[in-house]
Formats: sequence, C-alpha cells, structure tokens
Amino acid sequence: MALVSKTFELYGKTYTFEAGELAKQATGAALIKQGDTTVLLTAVVSKERKNYDFFPLTVDFNEKMYAAGRIPGGYLKREGRPSEKATLTARMIDRPLRPSFPDGFRNEVQVVATSLVADQSNPCDVICVMGASLALSLGGVPFEGPLACVRIGRNRETGEFLVNPTYEERENSDLDLELGGTRDFISMVEAGAEEVTEEDMLAAMQFGQEALGAFCDAQLQFIEEYERVNGAIVKKEYPLDEPVAEVHDRIFAHYDEMAAALCDADKLSRMAKVDAVKQAIVAEFTEEEQVEWEREIPVNLKKLEKQAMRTMVVETGERVDGRAADEIRPIMVKDNYLPLVHGSGLFQRGQTQVLSVLSLGMLNEGQRLDTIEPVEGKRYMHHYNFPPFCTGETGRIGSPKRREIGHGNLAERALLPVLPDENEFPYAIRVVSEVMESNGSSSMASTCGSCLALMDGGVPLKRPVSGIAMGLIQEEGKTVVLSDIQGIEDFLGDMDFKVTGTERGITALQMDNKATGLTFDILRRALEQAKEGRAFILDKMLQVIPEPRHETRPTAPRIVSLQVPVDKIRDVIGSGGKVIRGIQDETGASVDIQEDGTVYVGGTGDSVDAAVERIKLIIKVPEPGEEYTGRVVSIQPFGAFVSLLPGKDGLLHISRVAQGRVDKVEDVLNVGDEVKVRVLEVDERGKISLDRIDKPEAPEGSAPSHAERRERTDRPARQRRDREGGRSHRAPGDHGQGRTPRRHHEAE
Repeated sequence: MALVSKTFELYGKTYTFEAGELAKQATGAALIKQGDTTVLLTAVVSKERKNYDFFPLTVDFNEKMYAAGRIPGGYLKREGRPSEKATLTARMIDRPLRPSFPDGFRNEVQVVATSLVADQSNPCDVICVMGASLALSLGGVPFEGPLACVRIGRNRETGEFLVNPTYEERENSDLDLELGGTRDFISMVEAGAEEVTEEDMLAAMQFGQEALGAFCDAQLQFIEEYERVNGAIVKKEYPLDEPVAEVHDRIFAHYDEMAAALCDADKLSRMAKVDAVKQAIVAEFTEEEQVEWEREIPVNLKKLEKQAMRTMVVETGERVDGRAADEIRPIMVKDNYLPLVHGSGLFQRGQTQVLSVLSLGMLNEGQRLDTIEPVEGKRYMHHYNFPPFCTGETGRIGSPKRREIGHGNLAERALLPVLPDENEFPYAIRVVSEVMESNGSSSMASTCGSCLALMDGGVPLKRPVSGIAMGLIQEEGKTVVLSDIQGIEDFLGDMDFKVTGTERGITALQMDNKATGLTFDILRRALEQAKEGRAFILDKMLQVIPEPRHETRPTAPRIVSLQVPVDKIRDVIGSGGKVIRGIQDETGASVDIQEDGTVYVGGTGDSVDAAVERIKLIIKVPEPGEEYTGRVVSIQPFGAFVSLLPGKDGLLHISRVAQGRVDKVEDVLNVGDEVKVRVLEVDERGKISLDRIDKPEAPEGSAPSHAERRERTDRPARQRRDREGGRSHRAPGDHGQGRTPRRHHEAE
C-alpha cells in the first residue's frame, strides 16, 4: 500500500488528505490536516456480528497534549479522562455518522480520532468528521457517504460568512455554526450565536450546505486518486438484520391496541399501557419462536409503536397527549426557590421539571482548561445532571455521561451572549441544573431554569433567554412540525431541533435530523414556529420575575475591583505573599491581583471594605501637608521613624520631637508610642520628612548642660588632611602610586 497525499484549498484555507502510511491494520485510516493542525482518523469494524437490537457505534477523541507541545497536568503527567471539549468533539463525529449506516447493521464499529498536531490557529474538531468519512470509505465500509462537517462564522464588521474560521477569526465572529451531513442534506447542527435572526441563521445554514458539498467532492477526488495508486477499494459486505414478514404481520395486527395505548397524556401511565400491549403480543409467540426471533420481535414491537404514534400525528393532527402540533405544555415557574443559595429557579413544562441553582465566586474560581486549544479557562460554567430517578428508574450516579455534557454545553452556550462583561460584573458564575422529572426537552428546561436562577441571583443579564425543542414527523408524504416535543416524539420522530434565544434573536441551536426529506422551507417553518414558542415561554417567565434583581443575595460574595499602579503590585503582595496573606487572614476577604494592576476583592459583610481600605493605604503616597497619627517603629540618634501607612515610614528629626532642645529622642518618645505628625516633604527618592503636631515641652534635664555645650564648642575643629597624604586630591594621571597604605596595626 503506497502513501497517497493530496493538498487543496477551499474557502481560503489549506487542507491535506493522506492515507496508506499510518495505521494500516485498521479497517480504514486517514490523516487530515487544516493548516498544520493534524488528526489521524481510524475506523475498525468487528468481524463478528453482535446480537444487539441497536447499532453498536463507538466514537472516541484522543486529545494528545503533545499536539500542542504541552505536558499534561496532574500527578501522573499523562492523558487520562477526556476533557469536556474532547467529549463534545466525539459527539460531533458520532451524530452525522450514526444515521448514515444501513438499518440492521449490527457489527461493532469504532472510530478513533487522535490529535497529532494542534497549530493553535486552526481547530481540529470539524475536520474529524471528514476524516472519519474518508477512513470508512477507504476501508470499504457500507454507509451513506461521503460525509463532512463545517464551521460557519460571520465577520461582525463585514457580515461575510467564513468557512472553518481560525481561532482569531472566531473572536471577531457573531456566529459559531457547525453543520454535518452529506452534499444533499444536513443531519447535524450545533450553534452558538449573538442574538442572530432566524433569516440570518437560515442563510448561514444554506451557505454551509454548499460548503459540505465542496468537501464531499474533495473526498471523492482523493478516493479516485487513491484507487489509481493502490487499486480499487474492495467493498465489504456485512450481514444485516433482514425483516421477517411473518413476525411483522403478526405484530402489526395489533395496531389498534397500540394506538389506543398511546393516547394518554401521563408518561408513566402511557408507558405502562404500551408495555402491557407489548407483553400481550409477545405472549402469542411460542417459546421456540421467541428464541428463534429474539431480535426480530423487539425490533418490530418498536416499529409498531413508532408507526402508531407517527400515523396518529399526520392523520388526526393530534399528539399522544392530546395537544395540537404547535401547542406547548402547561408551564410552571418559581423563582427564589431555595434559601441561602446565591440564586435559584424552578421551571416545569408538562412532566419535565428542572431546578437550577446559581453560585457566584471570585474570577480566579473559574474553570481552568487543560486542553490543546489556545483557551486557558472560562468564567461561566453550566452543569447539567440527569439522575435516574427523574425518569422513575434506578441506576448508578457518578461522573457525567456524554449526553449530560452535551446538554449542559448547549444550555451554557444559550446564556453566554447575554452575560455581563467581567468588568461590569467581576464574578465567576456556575449554574447547576438538576433534572427532577424528564419527559423531553430537559435541556431547554435547563436553559429556562438557568435564566431564572441568574436573574434571581442579581446577575445583570442583557436580556432574558428561553428555549424550546421542536420535532418533525414525515409520513405518507405529509410533514408536521411539532412544538415542545416530549420524549416519545423525540425518540420516534424524525428530528430533534432545539432553539434558544432572546426577543432579538437566536443564541444557541442544536439539531439531529434523520429525515432525508428535510428542506430549507421546512427549516424556515420550524424556526418561525420555534420563535413563537420561545416568546410564549419567555412571557410566562417574565410574569414571575420581570427583570434581574438589582442586588446579589446577602449570602453571595460582594466583589469590588480597584486599580493599583503596576509598580505597586509588589507592595500589595509583599515578600513571599506575606502582605496579601495578612490582608486576607485579618479581614476574611479574598484578594486576586491581575498583571495589569486590577485587584478583585471579594467577601461577605464588612470584610470587603476593610480589605479595600488596607490596599488603598498600601498604595497611597503621602503628600506634604497631610496629617497622620503614626506609631514609632524605630529610634536613631538623629530622630524617630514613624509608621504612617503600611510599608511607609517617615523621619521625625530630633529637632522636631519637642519644643526646645532634646539630647536624646528617648527622652520624649519610645518605640510603640503613637504620635501625630504632619508631612513636611517627600523627596524624589520617596523619603518622607515629618514634623510633630502639638509638640510637648522638652523635659527638664534633657537639654545638654552649659559645661557640655562649652566642651563641644571648645573642641578643635577637625583639620583637613594634608592633600598630599590620606584622601587627597590626585593630579590627573595619578592612580594612587606613591601613596602610603594605612596600616591599622601600626602605633600612632
């Protein structure tokens, strides 16, 4: 197998496909580059067919820190648990791949993306989908490819759409839209936006569809070159689950019973009725038939339930809970739900209920990110928890699963555009959404609950945000767009389309589509219907809490910022952090100093004011004429040093400690005494001269006696040394030659 490499340009970026050199024992492998960013994609299909009633696809993203020239943090210094970004990238690859495999495919498929180079300019996530598609194609695996994924940005200034923008270009973009699919249809969408209108979002998606076609064509051209060099790719055949007509007919004979069981608005009651129908159907098969058709029976039971639900919607226009297509379930909103916490909100829509809780902290409490991307951390964090009790089930509670990370990220992106700038609101912000009940759209309920918690906690949002999940049923040539889908409509429908936004526009979007007949006209309908639904939900929220509270909760830390001169940062920190630790220990406040001199002080009660005052005193420079009450910290023969401010002492000369002459400073002052002083002068070196206010009379006997003064007067003046000896002036060119060295041991 020879190495084949192809470099091409599309939309102003350079890409490279390579195959035939690395990972040759995998079913298929491809190396993908954008700029210098390099990712290896491998695909392996198991030789044995698995006895599952689902498609066993696994996608992993191996985020290697060496790709960015870094050593992993932690004690072990090696990669371990995937980062949140690695998990989101794996989901991005999985979502367009999964529906592209044929029905009944039961061989296990594992796709692994390994980052080899991260050039800190070009992201590596979207090109992984293209690499996975190429690896599967080169391995001869049957799937509806080629597939691609693109990121669409939009320049804030020019409005120009960008394909796969660099990190720098994304900073100046008001749109971050990722689309995955084929040249003919879009199967996956993920987006964050700064209140983009529905029309602009749709235009970006249409532009992205064209870009998908261009990258799919590039793959076909590479495959053609690969086959020219290495010969034709052998198309592999894998056994599929073939439908058994007898099983299908016997099960679908119970269509009316299944349709009747589905007509129940209560989720648990409906599930119980559906399960009873399924058990009755299974009981009609003999034990031998159940063993023989152990896969076919559950598959056809699922198909029966799906067909009955979908037919009900398209034929009667009524859903399983009796709602119309655009009707939203009853909504319940409560703010200030929990005492003492920094903010909370309870949002319920139908049988989906989410409690969101806010925590505020110092900026240095934000999340630090140890990834291959040029991002060090984030200030806003949203965490979504989906415990088993929310669906009436038992299960293990542990670290978040991929679904929880993905849903949490969607709700996080939904609120990011409306959060205040950290200069306006210098807090790290964490919201945790606990799903208490779930019957569909829990991520959108988390978005609404998060907005309630933030407003309840006094976070000054630019505008409130709501979210809704839309669905799609395409059956018998008819298309129905559903608002506020519940679990069964998500599971058995053709599309899950989540939209969040404000009254001005969209802030986040996510779509998983299984319908190849999805057109942009249908998408336009879905976006407009979602806009109406979002407005309805937002109105319900604003009836309870019309705007963010004007102040944070008393239990939340109060954080203020102040600016100190950069050359004074060392004074605030102190040697080895002694000063700043002292401020924190004595006041109870937290202090965080930035390199530009910005200081954030946080705490509760009076601790913040006390710490700020301490810092201001440290950076303050005394000025002539100012008066202070200081403490004597040192006494010298020529005067006393008085502490005016932390780290700032001034000299009170002996001639100014009292009225009259004083022989010794100790006669009127001692270390530790408090004394009122006035600043006389601050010289260019920062030395401070003081004068004592309300000087006392010099004590009797303190001044030198008449005899002592006369003795000092009668002392001969110190004679200047002869210029030709000692420390004499030298003539030019005289470097001290001939000078007699002074010997201390010689007698005088």
